[in-house]
Amino acid sequence: MVKEKTKVVKEDGSSAKQEADKGLSPCIAIRSELSKFEAFKASSNYLREPLASELKNQSDHFTNDAVQLLKFHGSYQQDNRENRQKGKDKDWQMMLRLRSPGGRISPELFLALNSLSEKLGNQTLRVTTRQAFQMHGIRKEHLHEVINKIIGSMGSTLAACGDISRNVMAPAAPYEKGAYPVARKLANEIADLLSPIAAEDAYLELWANGDLSYKIKPNKRVKDARIRQQKAGVFSGNKEEPLYGETYMPRKFKCAVTVPGDNSVDLLTQDIGLVVFTDKNNSLKGCNVYVGGGMGRTHNNEQTFARTADALGYVSVENILDLVQAILALQRDYGDRKTRRHARMKYLINDQGIDWFKSTLKEKYFNKPIQKLRHEPRRKLEDYLGWHKQGSKKWFIGIPLISGRLKRDIKNGLALIISKYQLEIRLTPNQDLLLCNIGAHQRSSVNKELTSLGIRNYKDLTKTERHAIACPALPLCGLAITEAERFLPELINRLDTLMGKLNINNSILFRMTGCPNGCARPYMAELALVGSGVNQYQLWLGGTPNLSRLAKPYIQRLELDKFEEIIEPLLISWKERSNSLSLGEHINLLGDQEVLRLLGEGDEAP
Repeated sequence: MVKEKTKVVKEDGSSAKQEADKGLSPCIAIRSELSKFEAFKASSNYLREPLASELKNQSDHFTNDAVQLLKFHGSYQQDNRENRQKGKDKDWQMMLRLRSPGGRISPELFLALNSLSEKLGNQTLRVTTRQAFQMHGIRKEHLHEVINKIIGSMGSTLAACGDISRNVMAPAAPYEKGAYPVARKLANEIADLLSPIAAEDAYLELWANGDLSYKIKPNKRVKDARIRQQKAGVFSGNKEEPLYGETYMPRKFKCAVTVPGDNSVDLLTQDIGLVVFTDKNNSLKGCNVYVGGGMGRTHNNEQTFARTADALGYVSVENILDLVQAILALQRDYGDRKTRRHARMKYLINDQGIDWFKSTLKEKYFNKPIQKLRHEPRRKLEDYLGWHKQGSKKWFIGIPLISGRLKRDIKNGLALIISKYQLEIRLTPNQDLLLCNIGAHQRSSVNKELTSLGIRNYKDLTKTERHAIACPALPLCGLAITEAERFLPELINRLDTLMGKLNINNSILFRMTGCPNGCARPYMAELALVGSGVNQYQLWLGGTPNLSRLAKPYIQRLELDKFEEIIEPLLISWKERSNSLSLGEHINLLGDQEVLRLLGEGDEAP
């Protein structure tokens, strides 16, 4: 049975169920019957007001209502907590995030971002785990100028945040043959397919002075699929915003595309994960589809949890785009719009079951065949660091970054190299950066210039350092409980020192966040620290190096000064008993009680 939804009554007196029985979407609602936040979205004139009005006033910050809309336009309002003083206003500033499917950044766009970050930001850029750049430190009075310049440089921040489909991920490697170009193309198509229509007009009105020539220009396959958004079931009932309706999604919605065996995108953490299959001519045949993953959770709230996606099945190429928008429409209609912390699709599938999800999808949204999954090879966390052959005449190089942060000297130096050689950038989900389209004759010169900048050779990274990531956390993130990015280098060094002392040469997939929202996807790591108090962290253990299994929480409030003392017995156990196993596999075989004993936590199971 479907969980009972709040009754929605239209102006003509009909209920949402009656509308669904007619083949129309149950999301068509009279505003007075919506929750407060849903009604606010519906009354915003497709995400315009009060944001448009507040952009014109002299205040140094936005009100809460405008901040909620600002997210859909790609920005979060923050304040620097280290600058807070009693009796004085907060140090207000904006974080801006880009829309860049598959992590692609043109030379023109990067040069614009570099200049803007120097003049109007905090002189850094940051690569996110969804393959997009973030810029921090933008003042309210400069926000229009920054976004306007990004749009003029053929970039966008639309739908980088908010209750909508976020940046669509794909393997960053720019290989010119095989399935990789197919995955990149499909990611671009899905990004265009799920891009809002009415909200895009509002976005360009606010930030591009109404210049609609910058509108997304989808290919014919996407255009045709967008037309089908007005068919029964998928249609929201709103002709201006046919897929989303005026209330958009219950919460954020995330998609990723990859090739068989490449799990750089953390496939099982997505609302929709797709694995492409190609024929002998490297044309798309179809996709394995996974649904219902997600990382965010809240401490001390058992209704919230991290979850890996379920297998939905295999769908052929001609039906992929229709399936994607059908899944989004199902979540649009059945996702929890009363309790935001319970609104992601992972909770809907967890509560109702994957069988209910499949049958509802087929009955109301998608009547095409969904077959059994095709065989996939064992997945691996790829990072593409170092030099790789891109195609017959071109190369690319993967440059490691600590938590994705591009600091001033490196950033400005890269800008000179990118400008000189006109190199494209690809951002990876591991928060690293690829320089692409390097001619064979340019390799030596580019390598020398990168070395002179102080770019580290990936071979000099420790095994732990190579894949360790952290969220930004303090001082700017309003959700952060404690440190993450700024403490990560110290924690990596301490972990490596301990492993050296124990003569352990294996790698550990290590992640760290300043709160439980999971922006660095800690719940898939072999060892993760999740902020739970001032300088205190939950200890999560038991994920896998290839990101295939969730970790578990074993300690609720670990103090950092006791980090080595707590985990050393567990590492000794790993060394003595499991030379050929990863730490996560070893923990899984030990069982909860033994892990807790080694951690000194008694017999209480997690």
